[in-house]
Amino acid sequence: MNFSEKLDQFPIFSHLAKTAQSLQVETYLVGGFVRDLILARPSKDIDVVCVGSGIQLAEKFAETIAQQQGHKPHVSVFKNFGTAQVKTQDWEVEFVGARKESYRRDSRKPTVEDGTLEDDQNRRDFTINALAISLNSENFGTLIDPFDGLGDLKRKIIRTPLEPNITFSDDPLRIMRGIRFAAQLTFDIHPDTYQAMIDNKDRLKIISQERITEELNKIILTKVPSYGFKLLFYAEVLPLIFPELVELQGVETIDGKGHKDNFFHTLQVLDNLSENSDDLWLRWAAILHDIAKPATKRFHKKIGWTFHGHEDLGARMVPSIFRRMKLPMNEHMKFVQKLVRLHLRPIPLVKENITDSALRRLLFETGDDLEALMTLCRADVTSKNYTRVKRYLENFDTVEEKLKEVEAKDQMRNFQPVITGEIIMETFGIKPSREVGTIKTNLREAILEGEIRNEFTEAYPLMLKEGKKLGLKVVKNMASQ
Repeated sequence: MNFSEKLDQFPIFSHLAKTAQSLQVETYLVGGFVRDLILARPSKDIDVVCVGSGIQLAEKFAETIAQQQGHKPHVSVFKNFGTAQVKTQDWEVEFVGARKESYRRDSRKPTVEDGTLEDDQNRRDFTINALAISLNSENFGTLIDPFDGLGDLKRKIIRTPLEPNITFSDDPLRIMRGIRFAAQLTFDIHPDTYQAMIDNKDRLKIISQERITEELNKIILTKVPSYGFKLLFYAEVLPLIFPELVELQGVETIDGKGHKDNFFHTLQVLDNLSENSDDLWLRWAAILHDIAKPATKRFHKKIGWTFHGHEDLGARMVPSIFRRMKLPMNEHMKFVQKLVRLHLRPIPLVKENITDSALRRLLFETGDDLEALMTLCRADVTSKNYTRVKRYLENFDTVEEKLKEVEAKDQMRNFQPVITGEIIMETFGIKPSREVGTIKTNLREAILEGEIRNEFTEAYPLMLKEGKKLGLKVVKNMASQ
């Protein structure tokens, strides 16, 4: 099979071919770009293998581009790995010399030697990534496919080019990568390959948490992430990398009363949410929203199973999970923690007699994340009863309308009380203290309850009243300023 016509559509490949010919080195497109070209998937990352120095080829290619475009792109050289990268306006091109690899038992970092194209294809993780297209003048565009990767693309199969146990033992991160490719492409995994994943799962202990989490995040960002999680679960990998999630699995029944399987419920919530959002951290909130249900599960003879407080305990679990997973301990973690803590709050707001105070509090606590919370709440409706789902979603429509009305009236989102700590301290002549915090809290509660408006003329007299209760005396009258 020849892809010269497809390559001719992009000038960069003629530049690459011209560069290779000038150096008289065998040069090939390999890996993911070839796979995606065949699948007609967009890709801007090009991997180039040459039988020689990849760094020399990269530097010469940059000169070729400069001759054609008048501007020489930057060449990033990684001497320790024998690779180089050239970024053009439209592409990122990675260059490496063909190599063969051998592995030690205690490391996924191979010993590398110069090799042939055949050696380089042999070291690839999966047949669909072992495809190569020639950039050489004598057979430009010819597909080189020693492991029937093209057939596996047509069959939608993930399979290793060599014996799978050796492939995964050498580099166990390939277990995660194989499941990630299956999830991204919606491919099946060949039975022998999948069994080898199961047999070599314990080898993942030599992989850094950062690399595991990187692959997990890519699975989370797929169109139907539950597929990847189920592959991880049945490959017995998930208990090793995410035990808290696995603890959700299973149904316990007492006196004929059971609860839903919270593991598969969580995966359904994740899929539901993924239809409406590609935000990684909102998807993490879906994954963790019920994470504390195993710890809070109780059985009562009259009412059956309960999970009281799972939202608060779950929120407290988020930082430790993020820390262990090497996820960022910044505003992303706080966002997930907030949504886990608040994910049940909109449910009781559908009642007709709900007070504006409850709505104000939710607006105050969610701030700019209200839409994200409501997206999560809608995704959390997983009943198989269509009528029930429709009713719940309509109820959330009602809640959102009520919230809009209160927000338009009171502007509670991200509101800052007009009475600051500085005003309190200056009025009463005190330093930062428990009394300042008490007054601020009482003022905020009065505003949220609708007792006063967040205006100086109403809040200042209440501040004076609260200060008097605490035995404070006014030393400076701020009302007259």
